[in-house]
Amino acid sequence: QVQVVESGGGLVQAGGSLRLSCLVSGPAASRYSVGWFRQGPGKEREFVAAISRSGGRTEYADSVKGRFTISRDKDRTINYLQMNSLKSDDTAVYYCAAVSTILTAPVRTTANDYRFWGQGTQVTVSA
Repeated sequence: QVQVVESGGGLVQAGGSLRLSCLVSGPAASRYSVGWFRQGPGKEREFVAAISRSGGRTEYADSVKGRFTISRDKDRTINYLQMNSLKSDDTAVYYCAAVSTILTAPVRTTANDYRFWGQGTQVTVSA
């Protein structure tokens, strides 16, 4: 049974930083590609960032490019989303998602591509 657990959310002032963590555990957890999505108040869930199984390729939404960085540890089971220069528009519940892929698979940026989801962690950016 694969489990995805996010942590690290909280309240931060505009311009500040937060680092979210996503632990993927279970059978062959290191074979998973991971993505971060978010859903703000009254908004639909949207793609934020994703990383390939190898960790060598990443994709970002235009709204977070240059401010957010996705990474994973060498065991490829803990994934991070470093968020800098936060804005009030970044306020949302952030979800981590995982899917088993082959090593050369492209980075997945669509929610429907992911099979396992965490419960989400709230990020609130105050003006």
